[in-house]
Amino acid sequence: MNTKELGTFLKEHLVPAKLYSLNGAHNNRICLEHSNDGWNVFFADRKDRVGLSHYNSETEACLGMKNEIRKFMETAYGLTFVRQ
Repeated sequence: MNTKELGTFLKEHLVPAKLYSLNGAHNNRICLEHSNDGWNVFFADRKDRVGLSHYNSETEACLGMKNEIRKFMETAYGLTFVRQ
């Protein structure tokens, strides 16, 4: 899975766009960011990066982000999507 495929998946599963950013840090969202040595997934809280997870590949990062969004959706809204 790559960033484009993740974006398509999230739209198809009606995940509100205000919950995530696939293009780096954006305040109060779960974010995916490409760095010099891999990929990061985190929650952006002002200038802090909460729950930072580092991945070596785009695929691993996208799957990690997808799982974080799934957990958030389940906790906040009582809704989830099937793990794929």
